[in-house]
Amino acid sequence: MAPFLIKPHAPMNPTITCYLVDDDHDDQEIFSMAIENLGLNIKCKFASNGFEAIEKLKGEQTFLPDFIFMDLNMPRMNGRQCLAEIKKITHLKEVPVIMYSTSSRQSDIADLLQMGASAYIAKPSSIPALMTELLKVFEQKKVVLSA
Repeated sequence: MAPFLIKPHAPMNPTITCYLVDDDHDDQEIFSMAIENLGLNIKCKFASNGFEAIEKLKGEQTFLPDFIFMDLNMPRMNGRQCLAEIKKITHLKEVPVIMYSTSSRQSDIADLLQMGASAYIAKPSSIPALMTELLKVFEQKKVVLSA
């Protein structure tokens, strides 16, 4: 009989929280499905515009997402304005903000990265493509992910 190994208990990886700010509920659902399909310990929270996002981020000191994904074109407060506001909030300075938009204009991308966005994802046309982009972001930030 072959010997077997007993693995020591590894500490549980904490849940990663992604905060998606996007006014399109279909895009919220697609993002959520992509995260779920990754099969990792990640949960999503949502806001429908920049104003709502800033209210939650400022108002709930206990809410500290690990990643903020944000659409560029939204009503009330667009992604550019929201990014500028997020960068003013002391406890969020180290939270990566990834712009997530249908726009692929190089001038938008350059401006947003200059303003402090950590990355820019042009909204892909499929869930598997989005999953690939999300994994790139998580790997770039050296997040330890486990199923």
